[in-house]
Amino acid sequence: MALEHDASFKFVPRAAASASSSSSSSPTEYSEQLLGGVKPKQKKQRITGIDQDELQDPKLLADPEGCFCKFKGVQIHYKIYDAESLAPNSSKEVTTPQDSDTTKSLGFPMILLHGFMASTFSWHRVMKPLAQVTGSKVLAFDRPAFGLTSWVDPTNHSPTGSGDARPLNPYSIMFSVLASRYFIDVLAAEKVILVGHSAGSLVAVDTYFEAPERVAAMVLVAPPILAPLLKQDFSKDNQRGKNNKKQEEHSNSDSHRNPILRILSMLSKLTKHIAQAIMNILKGMGDMINYVYKKALSALLRSAIGVMLVRMIVARFGKALFRHAWYDSNQLTDHVLQGYTKSQKVKGWDKALAEFTAAMLADSSSQSKPQLSKRLSEISCPVLIVTGDSDRLAPSWNSRRLSQFIPGSRLEVIKNCGHLPPEETAEEFVSVVEKFLQRTFGASQEQRLQVVT
Repeated sequence: MALEHDASFKFVPRAAASASSSSSSSPTEYSEQLLGGVKPKQKKQRITGIDQDELQDPKLLADPEGCFCKFKGVQIHYKIYDAESLAPNSSKEVTTPQDSDTTKSLGFPMILLHGFMASTFSWHRVMKPLAQVTGSKVLAFDRPAFGLTSWVDPTNHSPTGSGDARPLNPYSIMFSVLASRYFIDVLAAEKVILVGHSAGSLVAVDTYFEAPERVAAMVLVAPPILAPLLKQDFSKDNQRGKNNKKQEEHSNSDSHRNPILRILSMLSKLTKHIAQAIMNILKGMGDMINYVYKKALSALLRSAIGVMLVRMIVARFGKALFRHAWYDSNQLTDHVLQGYTKSQKVKGWDKALAEFTAAMLADSSSQSKPQLSKRLSEISCPVLIVTGDSDRLAPSWNSRRLSQFIPGSRLEVIKNCGHLPPEETAEEFVSVVEKFLQRTFGASQEQRLQVVT
């Protein structure tokens, strides 16, 4: 798909440097500089090796296969590969381990959802092989605040044709969920396979709960979804409730016979109600303090100081975070690092990242929906969980526990791998996904192909 350049975009030349320093300037020139308020030339700011005075339009930074579309007023960058357009062995990055006769169309396209501080580049080694594995289309897009998706100001953002009094924040998880559903329609698919890496796993699971009928299966890679500590035994809880009810009925019958017991029972109930009221007040105060704190922090992030802090943090810890995500940081070549940091060449990337962080604070304080960890048992589609045995950001032990709470899910642990299986162990990752899909959909493949055709 050809990349369309914005004809109205123009480079703005940087201001010319001052002709000479104050030591070599004449008294007249020096006086004019003081009166005119001319500032001395400042040192260029560089973040992860990128000159922040030379930020560009996203369309000028995109690869030839990069595409752009408008969704709810946001220009989203995405890539798509179709198995039919890929010649045999066209993928130079990774070769599929299975014979082509066993990897015919599964009937379901695939959507790839990247994690924090990542982009479509996260999938550059596996997109084409996965298209060959599914025999269908594979699509990946940059979530707002990452990659080459354009920055928008959420305070002035009003999606075209939207009559909502409160437009959806483009940096919220719900926006990414709706964008995922939009791309399902772009693929003209009834159902898709969602593959979420790291924070993208949260988007995948939330997309499932928003539209379970559109999700054929999920692959959660290094998911940071915190699994509950204990598995609830509903049968024991029900029996405990019945026993408590019987004890309460027995106590009530005794209190009717004895006036003193009746008074004591009333006092006991009153004490419980008062204690519960006090606990509710304390909890409400705690929630209010937490809410006010998060609101204040969100306001700080959206200010000029917050944006400056974001720049400082990325400049100081950006490269270290990337290296920490790898099992073998020697694999993190300059080419790979440039691919991950390309988003920092986009105008407004720092403001977008600050807005994203503020939106995550708002999402975490929202009481409008139950906690994700409490809904894991409601997932009914096939699920594969992939984790690296040396993942230091989303430890493999949590993935093991997570697999116990998602009914019928399958866990695969890749050895000598950190937080980035699609990057570090691309061939093994593709093989694991392929075996899962063949095991899940291989038996009824002919029936499904008849429905699709």
